Parts: sequence; C-alpha cells; structure tokens
Amino acid sequence: MAFIFDRPGSASSASDSGSGSGEDHDPEVRIGDMATSPPKSPVKPPKSPCKTSLIKRQKSLIAASSNKSVRVYHAGIRTLYTAGRPPWYDSHGSHKEAFVIGVCGGSASGKTTVAKRIIEMLDVPWVSLLSMDSFYKVLSEKEHKLAGENEYNFDHPDAFDFDLLIKTLQRLKEGKNVEVPMYNFITHGRDKQTKTIYGANVVIFEGIMSFVNKELIELMDMRIFVDTDSDIRLARRLKRDIAERGRELEGVLKQYNKFVKPAFEHYIEPSMTHADIIVPRGGENKVAVSLIVMHVHTQLQKRGFKLRSKLALSANNGTKMPDSLFVLEKTPQVQGLHTFIRNRETPRDEFIFYSKRLMRLLFEYAMSMLPFKSVKVETPQNVLYDGKRLNATKMCNGSPIGQTEVTLKICGVSILRAGETMEQALCEVCKDIRLGKILIQTNFDTGEPELHYLRLPKDIKESHVMLMDATVATGAAAMMAIRVLLDHDVPEENILLLSLLMAQSGVHSVAYAFPKVKIVTTAVDKNVNDKFHILPGIGNFGDRYFGTDFPCES
Repeated sequence: MAFIFDRPGSASSASDSGSGSGEDHDPEVRIGDMATSPPKSPVKPPKSPCKTSLIKRQKSLIAASSNKSVRVYHAGIRTLYTAGRPPWYDSHGSHKEAFVIGVCGGSASGKTTVAKRIIEMLDVPWVSLLSMDSFYKVLSEKEHKLAGENEYNFDHPDAFDFDLLIKTLQRLKEGKNVEVPMYNFITHGRDKQTKTIYGANVVIFEGIMSFVNKELIELMDMRIFVDTDSDIRLARRLKRDIAERGRELEGVLKQYNKFVKPAFEHYIEPSMTHADIIVPRGGENKVAVSLIVMHVHTQLQKRGFKLRSKLALSANNGTKMPDSLFVLEKTPQVQGLHTFIRNRETPRDEFIFYSKRLMRLLFEYAMSMLPFKSVKVETPQNVLYDGKRLNATKMCNGSPIGQTEVTLKICGVSILRAGETMEQALCEVCKDIRLGKILIQTNFDTGEPELHYLRLPKDIKESHVMLMDATVATGAAAMMAIRVLLDHDVPEENILLLSLLMAQSGVHSVAYAFPKVKIVTTAVDKNVNDKFHILPGIGNFGDRYFGTDFPCES
C-alpha cells in the first residue's frame, strides 16, 4: 500500500503498489566530526586533572562534535544518539544491516532536497547519502561527442553502471566502506578522485532510475517517490543546467524534449507503483517528511540492543578456553611484572616502566605466530647456520595464470587511548612498522561502545594486523575494532588481538564472534564487575599510565 502525503494534516491511500522493498584513509578520518588522542609523551604530562573533570571535559568534547549541547536526541519514547557510531553488529559479531531508503522521481523533482530534509529531521550523523548521478557510465569518444552536442541520452537505464551501483549499495547496507566515483557533468566523465563513504545506520539512495532495477529495489527497506509538477521540474532543470553546468538554453530544452520527458513517461513514472510512500511537492511537504522520519526512528529502535551487558555474561559459555587464545607462559619474571603493575601503590613512573617491559615480551611472543620460513646464513666463522626468517611473501590464487607471489606486510592498529601506549614497544620489536588508530569510547548514557575516529593504512587489507588494547574486559571495544578491520577487507585470520590483561568474558566474546582471530595476552582474569572492570584486574590502565587517576581535591 502506497500513501500519498498531500496537504498538511491529510494522508490519502493510493492504489496498491508492486512488491519489493567519512571515512577516508591516510592521513586521517574523523567520524562524527571528532578526533582525539592521548598525549604523545606520557613521561612528563601536564598537571593532571581530576577524574570527574576529565569525564566532564570528555562529555563536552563529544557534545561539541555533533554541534549539540547534549549527545542524546529524544523524540517521544525514542532515543537517538547524536555523536559516535554505535555497534552495527550483534553480540555474535554478525552485521546489523543498515536501513536503506530509496528516493525516486523525475529530473529536478526535489529528490535530493527530500533526502536532506530526512537527514536533518533524523538528527543522527550516521546517515550516508548516495546519489545515482555518481554512477553514469564512462563514455566512449563517440559518446563524448554526442554528449557535447546534447545528443546523448543520460536519462535512459543504459546510461548507468548498475553493476557497480548494486555492489556499492550492497556494501553500504552491510556496513562496509565503499569508493564512490565522482562524475563531472561539465566534462561528462569520472574524475580520478573518488569519495570514500563508510557504512551507516541509515543509507539514503536517490536517483531518477532508483526503482527501475529489480536488484536495487530488493536492497531498499523503504521506497519514496517524489511527485512534482512537470512545469516546476522543467524550470528547476533550466536554472540548474544553465547556472551550474554551463549549458545553453537551446541545448537544455532540446535535451529535455528529446530525452528527459520521454524517459519520465516511459521509465520513471511507471516505477511509481513500487513506492511505499508518494510525496507531492518534494521537500516542501513537511508532513510527509515528518511521518517518514517517525517510521525510520521506529525501525532504528527495533534494531538496537544492549551489547556490552550481553558480552559480560559470555563467560558462561563454558570454562574451556578457546583454541584461538595464546597466553604468555607464566614464568616468575612475568608474574613479577604483573605484581608491579597490579599493585595500586606502584608509582606512575614504575608502572610505565614495568608495563613497557611486559609489552615487549607480549610482542616478541606474538611475532612467533606470524609465518616464518627456513633460511641458511653464514656466520663470521664461515659456518652455515640453519635459521628462520619472517616469510615476507605468500602464494595467492587470484592470478588468472595461476598462483602468484604477493608481499605480506605487518601493521599495528591501536584502540585509543590505552592501546596507543603499546605502540612504542611494537616499534621496538618491528622495525618501520606502519601504524593505524581507532578511537572507541563508552557512551556515558548507555554504557555502549561508540566509534569516533579512524585512521588506517591504505593497503591494510594486504597486511597482518596487530590490534592493540591494554586491557579487554567484555570485549565490546575489541569486537568493534575487529569489525572495522573486517569491513576494510582484512582477512580474519590475519588479525592478532594483543592485550596485557583480558577477562574470561572478553576472551569468549571475541573468540565466539571471530574464531579465526588470534587472541594474545599475558594473563586472563576470571571476573568482570557490574561496571565492566576486570577483577582482580589492573585498574584503569589509561588513567594510571597517563596520570589522570588522581582524586579530586575537596
């Protein structure tokens, strides 16, 4: 059933419809317009603020990132968060698909305006807008000449690269990042530069042929048709093409009568039968947009759940530790280092010193899990020695002529802020290693992890990744970071999660969701309290390392 939203306060039923449905890499990416990092030199920090004031400052930073005074948007009984991307997967690590809204309509009908109005009223930053205009096919020399003479039909389904479009929308629905081509309407070609979009809670896809392809329709959870009078559409197109795209009046009218109008009558208008909602007057119809937003709010609420509380109970999955867990041998030396860093009376300089020693042992242990090959070297005494060397290449079956040799790379990714403390030790073990960063912070209102910042090497999918976090309690932040790496096409078996201390619940959570990820730690504690702190634990590692754990002065 499709609904036509016409005048304010009314909703009339139309005929039954047919069935059907910034992120970037180097140098940096800001998610939710927020990026923070801990001090680079932990040895001589500035005067440490009290814990309470630090939390208040953190809240104010996050609030500022969304240009709101608060981080939570209340709409009736619904609650939407205005900063930080919440988990887009369940407690088993499986994807929660994005809610995809398809917006169709004739040329200059106001599709983009409707899409932007929806984004504004949703008041949630995790909305990706994908335009069909980015997916025009690359023209041949002959087609370029026809386009220059206004003789090429840009309003026919054959003008669009539907294969690339479907693949792109499918990845966005799965929460993965995509490279979107940038089409230049002046040169009638694609620019060399592409736009990187990361998956979101809501994806809005708009275009004149949005409802023409069956595969595209099936990807949409809601379909909206923007119905605007033909005279208004023509006037808007004239203004746009002449002012913004440098076209001549005669050429625009010729193209409209020869291609645009027939395409609307033959392809676009008949596709209105696939719409769930028909919106007359485009973005001016505030009643229609408000009702659409209410429905999207409801759908987002249905897809939400408490993640961290479920993960905290995962230790009940069984007492047997998973095969993917590797714990550093509990020698007197390792136990002695733990004694220093677990002791609440240990001064900060000693805490840093012994933590770094333990980190170095952890990385040396983790390196032994990478692929090695046998080599022979000659000693200064002219005697051959049978040794091992990191296997920098592997055989890949992706070549059309059979197996080919590709270079294996290693990179480190720290989960800010505590994970960044491990970077120096990793660099001391792995020379010239490339580093990435992911900022995941706990939402003070929900207790759930949220992704705020992301910077990864461009070729990370070809690397063995050492994912670093100082402690892992429930595994919520680690799972989010692993999900980010997987969405950037890093093979699961190439990820090593390294932590100084883990709780059993975190081990089980990560191992159950991602069984191929190697979990490497120096110790595993049994319990997690109701505040998700490890027991007996180590305290807040970041606070103790950076000196932000001092009590407030009265």
